[in-house]
Amino acid sequence: MAVVVEDKAVPATSESTSLRPFSAFERLVAWRYLRSRRKEAFISVIAGFSFIGIMLGVATLIIVMAVMNGFRTELISRILGINGHMIVQPIDSPLNDYASLATRFEAVPGVTMALPLVEGQTLASGREGAGTGALVRGIRADDLTKLKEVSANIRQGDLVGFAAGDGVLIGSRMAASLGIGAGDQITLVSPEGDVTPMGVNPRVKSYTVSGIFEIGMSEYDSSIIYMPLEEAQLYFNADGLVQSIELFVSDPDKVGEMRPLIEEAAGRQVYVTDWRQRNQTFFSALQVERNVMFMILTLIVLVAALNIISGLIMLVKDKGHDIAILRTMGATSGSIMRIFFMTGAAIGVVGTIAGVALGVIVCLNIESIRQFFSWVSGTVLFDPELYFLSQLPADMNVGETVTVVVMALTLSFLATIFPAWRASRLDPVQALRYE
Repeated sequence: MAVVVEDKAVPATSESTSLRPFSAFERLVAWRYLRSRRKEAFISVIAGFSFIGIMLGVATLIIVMAVMNGFRTELISRILGINGHMIVQPIDSPLNDYASLATRFEAVPGVTMALPLVEGQTLASGREGAGTGALVRGIRADDLTKLKEVSANIRQGDLVGFAAGDGVLIGSRMAASLGIGAGDQITLVSPEGDVTPMGVNPRVKSYTVSGIFEIGMSEYDSSIIYMPLEEAQLYFNADGLVQSIELFVSDPDKVGEMRPLIEEAAGRQVYVTDWRQRNQTFFSALQVERNVMFMILTLIVLVAALNIISGLIMLVKDKGHDIAILRTMGATSGSIMRIFFMTGAAIGVVGTIAGVALGVIVCLNIESIRQFFSWVSGTVLFDPELYFLSQLPADMNVGETVTVVVMALTLSFLATIFPAWRASRLDPVQALRYE
C-alpha cells in the first residue's frame, strides 16, 4: 500500500510507522508541500511574501547595525585621534612647568603621548575678506608630528613653516570657505587683545598658511587651526603658560584605571577629565538610537513570521485530506507536526540566509550604493556638514550579526509551532468525513 502526496507515491510499510524524527519520509513530504501547485497559488504567494519579508528584515537589521557601528567607530577614532583621551588642568597654580609635567606623564605606563596646549577662539578671514569662527590650538612642532591624524593627512603644503614657528595649519573646509591655500595669508582676530587706556583692543595678526590638513570630519576640517605653541602663547597673552595637557593612552577604555596614576605623577593638585565624560551625552544618544532602531526593525521580521503562521494555517486546511490519510496509514501526530514544522522553518532558514547574504553585499558596497542613489536623485544623501563624516561608514560586528540570525530563526521557528500543532491535532475521521 502507498500514500499519495501531491501525485507522488510514498511507501507506507511497517517501517513508516516507527520512523525516527525528521526522517527522509518527513523531509520528503515537507518538501512537496513547499513546492507550489496551481491550485495552491495563493498559499505560495503568502509563503513568498514571508520569505521576502524575513530576507529584507534580516538584511535591513544587519545594514543598519553595521552603519551605526561604523558611525560610532569612525567618530570615536576621529574625535580621539586629535583630542586627548585624558585632559589635565591646573587647580592651584598655572601650568608654567608643563614641559617637566609632560615628561613625567609620558613615563606613566600606558601613556603614549602628552601634549601641552594653548587654546583660544578667534575670527579667521582670508584674502576676500570672508570670515569664519575658528579654534586655535597651540602645540609644539614635535607633538604635532606625533599627532598622526593631522600630520599624516596634509593635503597641501608641509610642516616646514610650522616647525620654523612662522606658519599655521588649517583644515581643508576652512581653506575652501576662505578661498586660500598653502602659502597664502590668514588673518586671525582675537577678542583677548592688548589692554589700552581706551579698553581692550582685539588682537589682529596675519600668518602664513604652512599646510592644509583633512581629517575627514567636517567639524574639525572647518574650524581648527594649529599654531606653534610659542606663537600661541604670545598671541593669547599666555607667555610661558599652557591651559592644559592632553594625554593619549594605549587603551582609551581604561582611562578610569589610569586616573590615580596620572594624579600621582602630577605631584600637585590637578583636575583630570577623560573622553567619556566630555562626550557622554553624545555617545549615550548614539547608543539609545542604536537600540531603538534594532527594536523597530525587528518588527519587520516579526511581521514576516506572522505571515508564516497564516500561510501554514491555510496549508493545513488545504492538506486536511492528506493529513487524514497519513494518520490512518500509521503516521503519528508527532510526525505530522514535524512535517509542517519543517515546511515553515524552511522559509525562515532560507530567508535568513538570503538576508545575511544581501546585508553583507550591501555593507561591503555601501559607499558605492550611496553615490549611485545620490547620482540618480541628484541630491546629497549623506551631507558631511550634517553627519560630520565625509563618507558613509559600515562596520559589521560578528556578534551582532549572529544575534540577528538567531533572533530571525527563533521567530521563524516559534511561528511554525502553532500551525504544526494544529495539523498534528487534526482528527482524521472528521477530515475524511467532510472531504
